[in-house]
Amino acid sequence: MSSEQKKVMMEVKNINLRFGGVIAIQDVSFDIQEGEIRAIIGPNGAGKSSMLNVINGFYHPQEGEIWFRGEKRPSMEPYEVAKTGIARTFQNIALFKGMTTIENVMTGRQLQMNKNFFWQLFRYGPAIEEEVMHRKRCEEIIDFLEINHIRKSPVGSLPYGLQKRVELARALAMEPDLLLLDEPMAGMNVEEKQDMSRFIIDVNEEFGTTIALIEHDMAVVMDLADRVVVLDYGKMLADGTPKEVQSNQAVIDAYLGVAH
Repeated sequence: MSSEQKKVMMEVKNINLRFGGVIAIQDVSFDIQEGEIRAIIGPNGAGKSSMLNVINGFYHPQEGEIWFRGEKRPSMEPYEVAKTGIARTFQNIALFKGMTTIENVMTGRQLQMNKNFFWQLFRYGPAIEEEVMHRKRCEEIIDFLEINHIRKSPVGSLPYGLQKRVELARALAMEPDLLLLDEPMAGMNVEEKQDMSRFIIDVNEEFGTTIALIEHDMAVVMDLADRVVVLDYGKMLADGTPKEVQSNQAVIDAYLGVAH
């Protein structure tokens, strides 16, 4: 589907984020279209993770607006943002290390569970039926990401690349409309990156999930992304297709370390 045919899912408009006298994001605006893979790139300290934190409610900008599905979004906390259909993985893995893979993935279903605490506490009647249904969905996601062989393994004992995949599974268990991936391939070897790239494409195509990701590996970004926004020192340098961004002189200068 061409970008002209896609609907805008999210718009960030004139976002300004400051921490005391430090400007993290300065007047940044871009959109994310339904069904696309949208990359946010830039050198270290460019404001990429800060932007994801604004989108999912960890940070609240001093100025600017966020529009989601055509409506201006009020100030929200992360759990409220999650309820709107936005899931997130983190640059530093945030799993429950003592819990198994399936248990970690099940935690991603909490927002989907309707039975009250009383039923869940005693695991009786409707609560058991609901848990069986949600566990089945989690097992499907585990199969999809090809981690069935570690479903009962404590995630703290797993190699780094597999932990990243478990974190992706947990985010997918939320069945998000928009999936935010913060450096999903950081620290991976070539083979692990190839696997993760394949899964990201499969999630986008087979689940229809819109994805916004931060990634430092430019070869990966250029292969995966439909469109790319480039940040540098909190400002937006460029926005366009991978080919357009690659040939943008301001982007080339930023990555080559040309003095500002």
